[in-house]
Amino acid sequence: MLERNSGIPLNLGWVNRSCVNDQAVKNRVQDLLSSRLIHADQQVEWLARSIQCIDLTTLAGDDCPSNVARLCSKAAHPLSDDLTNALQIKHGLLTTGAVCVYPARVADACLGLERLEANIPVASVATGFPTGQTSLKIRLEEIEFAVANGAKEIDIVINRELALSQNWGELYNELVEMRKACGESHMKSILAVGELCNLTNIYKASLVAMMAGSDFIKTSTGKETVNATLPIGLVMCRAIRAYNRKTGFKVGFKPAGGIRTSKDVLQWMTLMKEELGDDYLTPDLFRIGASALLNDIERNLGNHATGGYLMAEEMPMA
Repeated sequence: MLERNSGIPLNLGWVNRSCVNDQAVKNRVQDLLSSRLIHADQQVEWLARSIQCIDLTTLAGDDCPSNVARLCSKAAHPLSDDLTNALQIKHGLLTTGAVCVYPARVADACLGLERLEANIPVASVATGFPTGQTSLKIRLEEIEFAVANGAKEIDIVINRELALSQNWGELYNELVEMRKACGESHMKSILAVGELCNLTNIYKASLVAMMAGSDFIKTSTGKETVNATLPIGLVMCRAIRAYNRKTGFKVGFKPAGGIRTSKDVLQWMTLMKEELGDDYLTPDLFRIGASALLNDIERNLGNHATGGYLMAEEMPMA
């Protein structure tokens, strides 16, 4: 069983001396895209595996019990029966990694999954998502509300002002309090990388979030101008690798925002395998924040199985 990251005391020396070589990052990503390709005969297996790593998400202002129930059904049965049979996948075996909703919809999601008898965790955004512009007291209360309603995973947002001002001590202390509020629920720390200005800040924020006990570090809320990009993902993976080497803890990674196609997800899985190893191709350590991605994966799997792309009405509703 994977040992949960318990965090370490803030190591400001390590954080402050960290620096990212932007050109080296660019070169490494270009190498991955040009020379580390998944063969066509393996892509079906990889795409099916990627479904298990998706946090199927709805974060809309008009979310209600009915569309959350529909999302739960899609999470529990991500592929049509015909396609499941064609791919020789055992019914009920393939589900998404989690269902992700706002705190007010956690109870609806738990009820929907219970009715389906689906063993899928409910994740909730919290702490004033997406901006985090509320008091620490309110942010902690929102975590506690989501946990009390059944959320097993909490996607929190960091205070970007503290990161931009290099106030790593206060950021660390806030994240430690959030980790305590999560209790047994896992904490995914959203860095909002598009608002951190540069790759070095992203690397430093990644280290601080892990030192504070984050179970996952996550790129984005999906609401920023810049979300999950491969160079940013590479920098965060390198931070995860460095933290693992120093502490022995494996921290998960979740890219979110802008991952919409099968090609996108295969590139991200290649990055995980090359930088962090096969363990990071499982939902214990790799999640993808997405809403539209699953439909594109299903269309491509359908094309492989039948020789033609599925129409929207042939796929389970999301």
